[in-house]
Amino acid sequence: MATRIVALFNLKPGIDQAAYEEWARSVDLPTVNGLTSIQEFSVFRSVAMLGSDAAPPYQYVEIIDVADMDQFGKDIAAETMQKIAAQFQDMADVTFILTDKLG
Repeated sequence: MATRIVALFNLKPGIDQAAYEEWARSVDLPTVNGLTSIQEFSVFRSVAMLGSDAAPPYQYVEIIDVADMDQFGKDIAAETMQKIAAQFQDMADVTFILTDKLG
């Protein structure tokens, strides 16, 4: 069974939204989706709160479906992924949540 990681995040002050989204499309998404441990990786921009006029508490949501957690550990330890992770950490304040599917 795949492990799903949910990342909730906001861009840090001063980070341009268009620049982040271009980086996500051109660097982050293709690189992470190319890892052998990844089943699927998607990034979503939050647009609204259902049934409310309040702004969403997070600007973005990532869904990372990991097919093999042992391999994932190896993949993210590689130099390329360390560089991408550092770039991401420079742009975003993020919380990563590991999940188990109930049914």
